[in-house]
Amino acid sequence: MAAMIYQKDKRSGITYAYESVSRWDKEKKQSRAKRTLIGRVDEKTGQIIPTDGRNRKEKEFASPKRGPVPAEKTARFFYGATYLLDTLGEKLGVAQDLKQSFPDTWRKILSIAYYLVLEDRSPLYRFEKWATLHKHPYGDTLTSQRSSDLFASITEEGRQKFFQLQGQRRIEKEYWVYDITSISSYSESLRQVQYGKNKEDDHLPQLNLALVYGETTGLPFYYRKLAGNIPDSKTVKHLLADLNTLGFTKSKLVLDRGFYSVDNVNALLKDHVKFLMGGLMTLDLIRSNLEGLYDGFRTFEHYDDTYELYHHTVRVPWSYSQERPYKKDTLKANRRLYIHYYYNVDQAAEKEKALDKTLIGLKRELESGHPIAEHEPMYAKYFEVKTTPKRGTQAVVKEAAVQRAKKYCGFFCLLTNETLEAIPALETYRNKDLVEKAFGDLKERLNLRRTLVSSEQSLDGKLFVAFVSLIFLSTIKKRMQDTGLFKKYTLQELLDKLDVIECFETPGQRMRVGEILEKQKDIYRCLNVDPPSSL
Repeated sequence: MAAMIYQKDKRSGITYAYESVSRWDKEKKQSRAKRTLIGRVDEKTGQIIPTDGRNRKEKEFASPKRGPVPAEKTARFFYGATYLLDTLGEKLGVAQDLKQSFPDTWRKILSIAYYLVLEDRSPLYRFEKWATLHKHPYGDTLTSQRSSDLFASITEEGRQKFFQLQGQRRIEKEYWVYDITSISSYSESLRQVQYGKNKEDDHLPQLNLALVYGETTGLPFYYRKLAGNIPDSKTVKHLLADLNTLGFTKSKLVLDRGFYSVDNVNALLKDHVKFLMGGLMTLDLIRSNLEGLYDGFRTFEHYDDTYELYHHTVRVPWSYSQERPYKKDTLKANRRLYIHYYYNVDQAAEKEKALDKTLIGLKRELESGHPIAEHEPMYAKYFEVKTTPKRGTQAVVKEAAVQRAKKYCGFFCLLTNETLEAIPALETYRNKDLVEKAFGDLKERLNLRRTLVSSEQSLDGKLFVAFVSLIFLSTIKKRMQDTGLFKKYTLQELLDKLDVIECFETPGQRMRVGEILEKQKDIYRCLNVDPPSSL
């Protein structure tokens, strides 16, 4: 008995039509069905467009199978590390997605990305030498000028397509960690280079880079360049709009407390985005809901010995509001949120001690007659200053203010609209250090601490190639972490171990790979890569 079945692919949004034929299995005494793909359904006409059902499109863009191919010239190259990146690029779909997004230049992009991964902190002008010694996708050298031309040719359309294709390969229900870093620049011609709050106290104008990372996969899939004077909290609405444009409507975000604002929480709730956000202990909402828990907070029932802290969770109403210009009114309602409170005894003692040291220093500054202008808010908060001809200047501490400050030492909190227990929420939030490590890789290993380009197009292109490199770096580092390879090697040591493996090409013969040691084979296997074939 045959029937027609329609099924929508959640990743691509395409509806496929299948012919389902039922039969009776005599041995198992059960009904069985065999499905045969007929074609895809046209959304406008409803007609079925025939297909051979064998992933023709995927095959069209798939990289060629690994293995020896006929050579055109006699040559010897370093091959072991670039082979690793070739294989990872195929498994992650990076090569296929680049080919679809940049059909004319994808090999060049990959080759420069390989160079950035393998040569720690090396300037781009050394790519020419590296390219002559290594086997890589482009197979030729690029001068500095040609590299600049390549960066300038990378279009916004191509970048967005790549983000979309890569995003579809990610785990659908994982949290996405979102954060921003600053990149300094000497350029006076880049429009988004502005003076702002530099997170590394670098006294140069800067641009900001926003990055989205998969909390489970450990992989980046989106970034955006921002003007250097835009605060973090102003970027969330634009992020949500970007994710919607890319087709990711069911997002789950992890954000640090710098992104907290009433407008941002309302925007996240409006778009039905699940979020986990660091909370500010100075907020009335946070402090008022802690009051009822404070005296009984440190009880053994609420202690976690793994993280050595106490925790409580409170469900609170959020006063949600949404401006509706089309109705010329404001929608108001209560939405459900959860606050996870945490208290660490050791941190509390350290912060109290640090506060006391700060107060001693402030008191000395005031009584010496040499106050510091930047400390005026702290003086006003914690001291009353009295001056008499006989005793001079005396700074009297405001005990009530000090006790209020010490009351919250050791506390921190998380704010979420998802039903999560306190410890799983904490574990998810702490994984946001993935982005901090990625920023470190971008700035240090990939040489982006300061931009050295003078045009907007070149900057955009260089950031994109660095982002592609970051996908490879993140994959390797996560697998090293998961398999314990970091106990044996640093990242550079591991790459150098593989980089010495050679390949040999002779006209009329297939490429052959040189000797591979057992330790090198073990590295490949730990990274979930089959070692290259050798004699």
